[in-house]
Amino acid sequence: MAMTITQKILARAAGKEKVVPGELINAAIDVVMCHDVTTPPAISMLKAHGIDKVFDPEKIIVTPDHFQPAKDIKSAELHKRLDDWAKEKGIKYYYPVGRAGVCHALLPEQGHIRPGEVIVGGDSHTCTYGAFAAFSTGIGSTDLAAAIATGQLWFKVPASMKIVLKGSIPAGVYSKDVILAVIKETGVDGALYKAMEFVGPALKNMSAEARMTITNMAIEAGGKNGIIGFDKTTKKYLDEHLKGDAEYTVYESDADAEYESVVEIDCSRLEPIVALPHLPSNGKPISQCAGIKMEQAYIGSCTNGRIEDLRIAAGILKGRKVAIRTIVVPATPAIWKQAMDEGLFEIFYEAGCVISAPTCGACLGGFMGILAEGQKCVSTTNRNFVGRMGHPRSEVYLVSPATAAASAVEGKITDPRTYIV
Repeated sequence: MAMTITQKILARAAGKEKVVPGELINAAIDVVMCHDVTTPPAISMLKAHGIDKVFDPEKIIVTPDHFQPAKDIKSAELHKRLDDWAKEKGIKYYYPVGRAGVCHALLPEQGHIRPGEVIVGGDSHTCTYGAFAAFSTGIGSTDLAAAIATGQLWFKVPASMKIVLKGSIPAGVYSKDVILAVIKETGVDGALYKAMEFVGPALKNMSAEARMTITNMAIEAGGKNGIIGFDKTTKKYLDEHLKGDAEYTVYESDADAEYESVVEIDCSRLEPIVALPHLPSNGKPISQCAGIKMEQAYIGSCTNGRIEDLRIAAGILKGRKVAIRTIVVPATPAIWKQAMDEGLFEIFYEAGCVISAPTCGACLGGFMGILAEGQKCVSTTNRNFVGRMGHPRSEVYLVSPATAAASAVEGKITDPRTYIV
C-alpha cells in the first residue's frame, strides 16, 4: 500500500508495515521536548501517581524559554522545579538559564532532531521540527507526562494534505510570507488534524532555517504536523549540527500516495503578506494595508528569531533609525553570540533597538514587549489572537523580519522591497 512520509514514520514507530489515516496506533517516541510552562504540571502529575522515573534521560531535552530569565516569583518557581527535576533525573541534555533558548530554535541547532523520528513536546509549535523530515507534534501536559514516563503515546494517524509551493520566491518575499499565504488559503482550521506536507520548486532555494518558519506555523492552519522531505539542504544542516550518532533513516512519500486535498500556491506571484488582527489567516498583500501606524516592532520568536532572520532585519536597519519601539530577540545563546560577532548588534544598537536575551517573552504576552491598550505591534511571531501580546484591545500584525524592520523605520506598515537594492 502506498503511504505518505508521515504514515511511514508513524508505521515505523508503531512497529507496523503500514498504517492508514484514522487508525489508532501506539508509537515509540524518539525525542521529548520540555520547557518551563507545560513541564512542571506534567512533573506534578507523575508525582501524584507515584511515578518516579523517566523513560530515557538522554531522549528528553529540557530548556526554560517562555519566562526566562524569570520575570517574577511564579516563573522563578517554575524554573526551580524544572531545574531540580532535570538534575534529579539525570537529564543529559538540560539547557539551564545561560544556555537556555527558544526551544524550537535550540533543539535543531544543538543537534537533537533527526529525519524519520517521532518527536513530541509540550508546546503547539513543536511541529517546527518537521522541516527535517521528521514527524513532530505538540502535546498537552497530560500526554507529556505519559511520554516522559513511558516513551510511548497513542496517535490517530492523520490524513495528509499536499501543499505545493510553485514557482520561485521574488526578492523581498520570504518563507514567512509564503506560510501566511498558505494559511490565508486554508483558514485556521483547514488542515485540522492533518499532516501538512510541503513540496514544490519554491522550497529548493529555501534554507533549513527558512523551512523551519514554514513548518512552525502548520499548527496555525490546524495541522497535526508539518513536514518537508529530505534533500541536500536538510543533509547540509544536519552534517553541521548533529551530535553523537549521526545515523538516521530517510522516508519519502510514495509517488502514488493518497492525499485528502491539494493546495497550490504560486510563490512567484506573491508580495509581502501581513496577517491583520486577530487571526493568522487574515493575510493581506502589503499593497492593501501599507501605512497602518504602529507603536512597536518585534523581531524574534521560534518563527523568526534565527540568525538568517536577524541578518535580513539588519540589512534593512543598517544606517537607519527606528521610529518606534523595536525589540530584537535572538532565539538562542549561540544565535545571540553569532549576531554579536557578525556586527549585527552594532547595527541594531545604532538604529535604536532593544536587544534581549533569548526568550519567548512578549510572543505569548509574558514580558519583554507587552502591549498597552490600543497599541499596535508589527511582529515576526506566529499568532495574533486577541490579547496575545498583552492588552485585549491591542493589535498584532504578523509579518516577515524584512517587513518588521522596514515598518520599524517608518513607524507604519511598510513594504520592505522599497529598502532592498
